[in-house]
Amino acid sequence: MSFAYAITLSFFLSLFLTDRLCLTPSLFLSSPPKEFLSSSSLSYFLDSFSLFLHLIEKALTLAIEDRDQDQKKMSKSECKSASRRLRWIKSAAVSFFLLLVYTQGMAEGRRVTKVPRCPATCSCTKDSAFCVDTKAIPKSFPPGIISLTMVNAGFTEIPEGAFSHLHLLQFLLLNSNTFTVIADDAFAGLSHLQYLFIENNDIHSLSKYTFRGLKSLTHLSLSNNNLQVLPRELLKYQDILTDLDLRGNSFRCDCKIKWLVDWMEKSNTSVPTIYCASPFEFQGRRIQDLTPRDFNCISADFALYETYPFQTLSVESYDFNDDLYVVFAQPNTGICTVYIWDHVDMLFRTHYNITSRSAVYCKPVVINNTLYMVVAQLFGGSHIYKWEEGPLQFVKIQDIDASRVRKPNFIEMFQVEGDWYFAVVDSSKAGSTSIYRWNSNGFYSHQSLHPWHRDTHIHFLEVDGKARLILSSSSQPPVVYQWNRGTRQFVVHSQIPHAGDVHMVKHFWAHQALYLCLTRFIGDSRLVRWESQRFVEIQTLPSRGSMALQPFNVGVRHYLILGSDYSFSRIYLWDELTQCFRPFQELNVLAPRGFSLVSIDNKDILLVASFKGKTVAYQHLLVDLSAK
Repeated sequence: MSFAYAITLSFFLSLFLTDRLCLTPSLFLSSPPKEFLSSSSLSYFLDSFSLFLHLIEKALTLAIEDRDQDQKKMSKSECKSASRRLRWIKSAAVSFFLLLVYTQGMAEGRRVTKVPRCPATCSCTKDSAFCVDTKAIPKSFPPGIISLTMVNAGFTEIPEGAFSHLHLLQFLLLNSNTFTVIADDAFAGLSHLQYLFIENNDIHSLSKYTFRGLKSLTHLSLSNNNLQVLPRELLKYQDILTDLDLRGNSFRCDCKIKWLVDWMEKSNTSVPTIYCASPFEFQGRRIQDLTPRDFNCISADFALYETYPFQTLSVESYDFNDDLYVVFAQPNTGICTVYIWDHVDMLFRTHYNITSRSAVYCKPVVINNTLYMVVAQLFGGSHIYKWEEGPLQFVKIQDIDASRVRKPNFIEMFQVEGDWYFAVVDSSKAGSTSIYRWNSNGFYSHQSLHPWHRDTHIHFLEVDGKARLILSSSSQPPVVYQWNRGTRQFVVHSQIPHAGDVHMVKHFWAHQALYLCLTRFIGDSRLVRWESQRFVEIQTLPSRGSMALQPFNVGVRHYLILGSDYSFSRIYLWDELTQCFRPFQELNVLAPRGFSLVSIDNKDILLVASFKGKTVAYQHLLVDLSAK
């Protein structure tokens, strides 16, 4: 507000007041308006103004008395002129008072704020500060600080926005301190910072948001800390970085450092030589000499994909008429439930239910473009169903003699010399596992294997061009049967030694070597390899309470899943270097009884049958560990 404007304002205010007071100051002093008194902010003004008007009143009273005496001697026009002069004198006096009040207020408003002093632990110049043994980051510095150095600080954490009050800062050196933690956005607000040196501290890790917002940063040093890894997006916001010093850190050269190798290959930023401290295969190597091909960072994860609201004893998958199906044997309802894959919703939906009394296993087979379903039951005998395209339903076409199979536990379907067979495992004490052969009209009894052993599982495989069956029992080690072409039957070939109480046997191939996985309910499961016409043990796996296992492949990866009734089911991954399985992932499934892997629409889905909980499906997902 200009000085002329102040004079004009005060003048018109005085005219307004004197006009309202009717040239009688005593009236205002004796009874001021309520709107003035109600404002506490005007109390000081009213007191001063009252005193000022009182003085004016005295002066004007004397002037009026003289005027009255002179009026007797003046003409009428001269009296009016004198009255106007007195009135203007009073107005001028009031204006002068208001001007004094305004001038005082302006002077107070322009009073200079107290300039912050240099902190006690720092020494300051016009534009820099050097702090030693500081217990905390000072909250105030002299204005204009563009350079700050902190040495031997007595605090361990740099919080978010710790330097935001130094928005002009261009140089920041944090040297020989005890920092262990730097919070996200610790340097927020430093849009002009160009040089940041965090050296000789005790920092073990950084967040990807540590340097967020430092878009003007050109020089960054993190040398001589205890850094082992750097987050992938650490330098995401430093577009103009020209120098980066990472020397003196113990970097672990694994997938978490791969991004830095990629970044250094593509960036023009100058980075002095840095070395790997671990793992052993990279120890002492220059990180600049590594390439992305040196890292194997693609891992996997089995993520829950779908849950089914029922308990099951078995799960089997099959293809028919260009569609993918899975069938579950439900012990509570005693039915076989068939699901079909929905290519739109990308999940399995209900397709058909085969009604039965006590289904424990539902085994599908497609022969000559015709679908059959073998349903094993605990009660009422087992049956074979055929899918009829006309009414679109399963129709029972054959019964399996209940006197031959008393307590079925498992069904294995296989081909030998062009003929289809299936074997029904009988787990009753006096039962006998039976083999049935397809003869174009149905399946008929072909052979019975050993009785009185409470069989639990049977598995078909080919070894050295010969068909074999491995029969697991509760009362003896697994027995290997070999196909005899002359008699067209399976005959006892050998036993797998030192393998009592084996509940199930499955095989897989790795680099043209045959391996068997043997699961046990009590004790450790075993992994054996076929060598020189015999099986040799190469690994044991803890699996107490296991009644089901399944080796399977996804791409080039070999997996083995071991179910457990007492703890988590475990997935193992085959290690090509050691030729053994190593733990990979745990799945929380109650009492698993069967597994089936299906691949469709670029998805690999592992179905798990649960006897005591909900049946579930897991999707196999590839994970880039270097992206974390």
